[in-house]
Amino acid sequence: MELWNSTMVSGFILVGILDDSGSPELLCGTFTALYMLAMASNGLLLLVITKDVRLHMPMYLLLWQLSLMDLLLTSVITPKAVVDFLLKDNTISFGGCALQMFLELTLGGAEDLLLAFMAYDRYVAICHPLNYMIFMKPRICWLGVATSWTMASLSAVGYTVYTMQYPFCKSRKIRHLFCEIPPLLKLACADTSKYELMVYVMGVIFLLLPLAAILASYTLILYTVLYMPSREGRKKALVTCTSHLTVVGMWYGGASFMYVLPSSFHTPKQDNIFSVFYTIVTPALNPLIYSLRNKEVTGALRRVLGGRLLPAHSTF
Repeated sequence: MELWNSTMVSGFILVGILDDSGSPELLCGTFTALYMLAMASNGLLLLVITKDVRLHMPMYLLLWQLSLMDLLLTSVITPKAVVDFLLKDNTISFGGCALQMFLELTLGGAEDLLLAFMAYDRYVAICHPLNYMIFMKPRICWLGVATSWTMASLSAVGYTVYTMQYPFCKSRKIRHLFCEIPPLLKLACADTSKYELMVYVMGVIFLLLPLAAILASYTLILYTVLYMPSREGRKKALVTCTSHLTVVGMWYGGASFMYVLPSSFHTPKQDNIFSVFYTIVTPALNPLIYSLRNKEVTGALRRVLGGRLLPAHSTF
């Protein structure tokens, strides 16, 4: 087969779920609404946690980071998809595709690791409350955050460089909403089987290992909660953990389908649906799940909007 060597000049064409949908206008409106919700809710949560010193604790520092990652992740994907649909121009340059892939992998990988660290935080808070500020002191908290960003960035660089070095066939159409590894590899003319195996192995490391750590943490938490003498304490612990597990389920479900399930089980339609779920839907719902069921966050929101704040003194 003749290789197509003009990708660096001509770029690609993204043919995603908006183009294959039976009601693209309605779907575009839904994406826009979800993006506006994600911007407003995550932005408000960032503001509340920054302004209210009562929330300057490790748990809320991690929640602040999660909101930042969600806000940036959906901003990498949604605006371009909506604008492309409205302008009827789905092209993306070679460099733009590489940049979008790098950012999506960095933010996604960082969120994978951060969710595991958040589970550790809840484990320490519930199972070892007297030692919480020893095990989760600011230095350890920031180290966990920095590790999440650093490991995700390094992994994303490797993925992006290796994926984009493949020769691509004459078709420029990526049957996906954005530049992501599995659909892009379908355009490659070279043998990608070994690379796909590496993607699978790294997917297990970045997804299933953190997920296993999360499940182990919450198994220990559940065991501890069942033996709590205080009914109010049990209720508060279960509400906090349920919120986190809901977020974990939404995020890891879609991401695991894309990067752990073998490519033979994928179809373009399924890939689009699962990718939309963890890059557009989840970032919009995460802050609502945390804020609506958390009395500290809702109380802080009322104080910030009402201007009743304590003097600034941060333990971040």
